[in-house]
Amino acid sequence: MSEAKAYWRKCATCGKEINFNSIYQKCSVSSCRKSVWCSVDCWDIHNPVMNHKNSWAEEETAPGREPVRRIVSSPKNSSPTPNHSSNSEIPKDILIVASKLKAYVKAKYDLSTSGNVMEALSDIMRNEADKACEKAIADGRKTLMDRDF
Repeated sequence: MSEAKAYWRKCATCGKEINFNSIYQKCSVSSCRKSVWCSVDCWDIHNPVMNHKNSWAEEETAPGREPVRRIVSSPKNSSPTPNHSSNSEIPKDILIVASKLKAYVKAKYDLSTSGNVMEALSDIMRNEADKACEKAIADGRKTLMDRDF
């Protein structure tokens, strides 16, 4: 593993190191915020090159020393257990947009739609979503995708 840097960043103009917790300059133009400068003099060199209109150097403080990042992966179980609540805790909300379905049925078939249809279709959607989620988990993914249905 490589050693941590002894400085935060380098000046975009002169290359001088900008230490952690030290003052630096940044450009006030929002699309130019990637670069940092050690002084207003270095920022002044940048400004005519970029031809910014109505811009100025903004004084900022560099962050403290960066924390050590550790990459932790979860153990791969052969049979992952779903992390879901018991059925009594899951709300039985309507999952169908009633107005959209009613408009579709009326336009295509010239039929009215009963209010009980939304509850029945929501139950079907929950069952299909459960099957698709189980497939995604079996594939080792944490994202439900269209191919799971």
